[in-house]
Amino acid sequence: MLRWKLHWQVLIAMLIGCVLGVALKSFDSLININPLYQVITLFGTIFVRLLKMVMIPLIFTSIILGVSSIGSGKKVTRIGIKTLVYYLCTSLLAIITGLLLSNVINPGIGANIIANTNFDPSKIETPGSTLDILIRMIPTNIFQALASGDMLGIIFFAIFFGIVINMVSNENSTLLKNIIESIFAVVMKITQIIISLAPIGVVGLMTKTVYISGFGIFVNLAKYMLTIILGLSIHLFIILPLILLVFVKINPIIHFKAMASAMLTAFSTSSSSATLPVTMKCIRENAGVSNEVTSFVLPMGATVNMDGTALYECAGVLFIAQVLGVSMGIDQQLVIVITALLASIGAAGIPSAGLVMIFIVTSAVGLTGPEVGIIVGAMLAIDRPLDMFRTMVNVTSDSIGSVVIAKSEGEELYS
Repeated sequence: MLRWKLHWQVLIAMLIGCVLGVALKSFDSLININPLYQVITLFGTIFVRLLKMVMIPLIFTSIILGVSSIGSGKKVTRIGIKTLVYYLCTSLLAIITGLLLSNVINPGIGANIIANTNFDPSKIETPGSTLDILIRMIPTNIFQALASGDMLGIIFFAIFFGIVINMVSNENSTLLKNIIESIFAVVMKITQIIISLAPIGVVGLMTKTVYISGFGIFVNLAKYMLTIILGLSIHLFIILPLILLVFVKINPIIHFKAMASAMLTAFSTSSSSATLPVTMKCIRENAGVSNEVTSFVLPMGATVNMDGTALYECAGVLFIAQVLGVSMGIDQQLVIVITALLASIGAAGIPSAGLVMIFIVTSAVGLTGPEVGIIVGAMLAIDRPLDMFRTMVNVTSDSIGSVVIAKSEGEELYS
């Protein structure tokens, strides 16, 4: 039996949702279509709630595993710290690029994706000063933070917990890692099941979106799509090459040629994990990085590095806020930066990480409610090409990270 890939299923679901939205709108004045409309859109509501359900256990366990994977040996720790610093810095640069472009271009202003919305911007909680944000990161009760969805507190505790795991005895740390890894495997399986339901959810979300807003939604999304593409292009063709020039002192074109097959594989598969064997082969054979650095840095990158997705999430959250008419101040944008940066430590290994992460970041700044789900559903409709580009950026950043670390360890490269 022919089984279509998920992105084709989502595309077909989007088309079905558009047709249903138009049909329901056309017959609205002739018959009572409300019961049918409620049933169809219920699928979208359930899908969004399922994503939110798995969000906290997934990010909590994945961050702990990602941080604890640094290890405790002297050399392993040194390479691990260098790698983590590199990944955090490049993710931060990507996030700042996304925020700057979103503030300059303002892709969501005037975008009529949700008509007659009941969203009240005054209900958004302001985070306070920068000091208040830093204090908020430390939860007084981790169980309360988990129950209330305090993302900054949850992420801070998960990172702290992951660091301390390596400080206890080997027996205890191994036991804890095994337990958390088992929980993570189960949660990942749940996530995969939920993601497999995406076509059904997209039908409900797109039906509601087109019924409310019509086809003008795609025109409104074009500006947002161009903003993301521009941001990813700046990061891939300007920021990452500059890192190569400064730290490795190599012509970036040489590195891009060495990584061509991995970059194309990443673009075509939209999967960093699926591309990992190709990336490792290119880095070892074409760039000359040792197996010791390659086998540590690249798999770790699949867990803690997602430059492209971090950029996308920040720009996406500002887009959602602009569509809803919510003005994001400097403090709130700082929360977006911190949340996306910390969440990026564990979210890269998650299937459809962008879809899960966007609810993490929106929750952190108080953007909740059904309107957010509708906008995310519309964004999902055009997400496939953006996901391809994001993955290529993520894999390229991983590869540059490996040569930067190898150079700092005194290795001869590209010889």
